[in-house]
This record gives sequence, C-alpha cells and structure tokens, in this order.
Amino acid sequence: MADVFGKKRSALHRLAAESASRPYYRPLTARGAEVGIDGRTVVMAGCNDYLGLSTDPRVTEAAARALRRYGVSCSGARVLNGTLTLHEELEDRLAAFVGGEAALVTTTGFQANLALAALLDEDDTVFADMSNHASLVDAVRLSGAAHRRYRHCDLGHLDRLLAASDPASGRLVVTDGMFSMEGDLCPLPGIVALARHHGARLVVDGAHDIGLLGARGRGVTEHFGLTGEVDLVTGTLSKCFGSVGGMLVGPAPVVEHLRYGARSVLFSAAMPPASAAAALASLDIIESEPERRQRVFGHARRLLAGLRSQGWDTGRSATPVVPVYVGDSRLCLRVWQELLDAGVFTNAVVAPAVARNRALIRVTPQAVHTDAHIDRILGAFAEARRRVGPLPPVPSGKLPPAGPRRSAAVVA
Repeated sequence: MADVFGKKRSALHRLAAESASRPYYRPLTARGAEVGIDGRTVVMAGCNDYLGLSTDPRVTEAAARALRRYGVSCSGARVLNGTLTLHEELEDRLAAFVGGEAALVTTTGFQANLALAALLDEDDTVFADMSNHASLVDAVRLSGAAHRRYRHCDLGHLDRLLAASDPASGRLVVTDGMFSMEGDLCPLPGIVALARHHGARLVVDGAHDIGLLGARGRGVTEHFGLTGEVDLVTGTLSKCFGSVGGMLVGPAPVVEHLRYGARSVLFSAAMPPASAAAALASLDIIESEPERRQRVFGHARRLLAGLRSQGWDTGRSATPVVPVYVGDSRLCLRVWQELLDAGVFTNAVVAPAVARNRALIRVTPQAVHTDAHIDRILGAFAEARRRVGPLPPVPSGKLPPAGPRRSAAVVA
C-alpha cells in the first residue's frame, strides 16, 4: 500500500542533505547589517530588509507600544474579532500611498496573493509571467482558472497568448513588478497597453518594489508613471516595511469582495498588532526619508559594477536585487560556502526557485550597509572567484529580450 508519508524527498531537500554546507535554515543570533552565525559575525548580504527598517528604533518602539497595549495576538480572524483600529489606519494609509481607492491588509504577503483566487473561476484565464512568485502560481491553481504562462518579460509572447484567447472569458494578466531573483522590472507600460487592447484586467505584485522604486517610493507603477493605471496591486510588508503582512490595493468594490470572499483572509488570524504598528511607523519613514532608497541604489550600483569587473554574470539587474549566476546547483552551494568562509552571508538559490542550470547567489544591499560593508562583500566574491576558478557559461534561461526598458537606477 502507498504511504503518503513515504514520498521521496524534494530535489532541494536532497541537495541540502547531500551538501557539506548548510545553506538553508541556518539560525542567526542577531539582525542588521551584520549578523551572528555559528559564533561568528558576518556581513548580511542576503536580506530583503532593503531600507533597514526592521531594526530601526522608531519601528521597534512602535511595535513595543502596540504589544503593551494590545498583546501578542488578535486571537481571531479579521472578519470576526480580529480587526483593530491599527489595521484600518494601515489600510487607509496604504491605499493613499500606493494610489488606490481602498486597501486590505493580510497576515502575510503570500496570503495577499492567494486572495486573488477569489476573483477567478474555471471559466477565466490568467496570463502570468513565467518568473512570477510562487504565491501567484498557487493562487491560479487554487482558483481553477486556466493558466497561460508567457516567457519572462516577453511582450510579444503575451500579445499572442491574449490574441488567441476567448474574448468572452474573464482574462487577467498577472506579473511581479520587480522580480525577486532576476532583479529586473516587468515592462509595465507595454503590459498595460496589451491588457487594455485585449480587454484584460491587470494585477501587479509589488512585493519588492513598493517602498523602494519611484520618486516617493510608491513602487513600479510610480516608477513608470502609471499610478492608478493598474487594476489591482498586491504587496508585502516584510521587505521595505521591515514588518510582516500583506496588502491588496485597488477599487473599493474589488477590495470589499476580497474582504468577504477570500478564504486566505476569512480563515486566517489577523496580522499581529505589533506588526501593524511597525508597518505604520515604517511608512512614516519611507515617506520622509528618501535618502534611504538613494543609499540602497548607490550600494547596488557599486556591487553590480564591481561584480561584473570580476567576471561574474549578474544578468540584466539594475536594482538592489543582485543575482550572481553560477549555473550548477552544487557549484552554487560551493560558492555560497566560500563567501560565508570569507565573512559574507548570501542566498544560494536553486531550482525550483529558478530554472534548472540557472542557480545563483542572490545579493541584496541594505540602507544600513556602509561603504566598508560593500567593500567586504566585493572582497569575498573576489576571493571566492580565485578559489573556485573559472565558471562554465550559464545557459541563457528566460532572461528578457533586449529592448527599451527604463532602468530602475533613475530612482537614485
């Protein structure tokens, strides 16, 4: 008889188990620009806290005040007993900040994207970038809608798929704004034009760009001058906001439908009070301190230029997500270990997070890094390059085609 507990280990589990390194689930004993690991202090170069707000005293104090007033948990879902005035204030602030009529906050960013399933059924079709986040993929699977995936940032492929679809069905285009592994941006102006031309709705996941891109940090829509031109924006509070939670921002009737119809909202405990208060404090800082975004992009430019001069392949990134393509998964883990030995903690990213033979080291600078930290990161990569030796060419994978696409570096 088959045993549901007898499944084979995933490829990632096997890779981790067979490796001499421990690149995953490594416990840290401190947080910030430098972290503690195995009794050592190393530079943290693999954290999504781009603006360094998760340890900012103003943010932690706001969380502490909420903790003292409300306790640790709301002990229930938003729809019943879990809604606080903090949640409603955060929703009002986020709607105004991102540029929508209304907002809904969820307990995690993953749950915010899963809520999209409530907008879809088996008669609808979703057109999704092949590099979209896993939570967007799971939302489509959960909904039962047809799933048509277009090549990464390939407007021509998207156009052909839309043209071949049934115009009588509900159609939704879904894309990340700033891609979390490649570090590039979706070609939003072209996607908006195609969605309008074919009568499709458009959802953009701004998890990595809200708080970072645009003159005021409002995300990829502001960066491209398209605030208000996207039907629905989703995002997370665990990156630039230094907290935890998710958001959906868009037309009030749609947000209200999700508030009462999305299972990931109805059947999840509400965002903890401390997390909501922390996100509100972070939003104040994001709006008042644009120099944080400028500092992050300055660090990213230095890293990209330095790594490329050392011979590393960093793809088409022009943002603070800096991918260093290695190709082979086991070789990627070796490079990761060399970097850790040199005092720098990074992220080793392999399939299924990226395409096979496109394994990479993901580097993310933070506003709290100093120039000396960036020097140490570049020095660690130089040492790893010397010890590992020449790398074989990395397959081209699904990198976007060449074409006029505005660089995110203009933010700085």
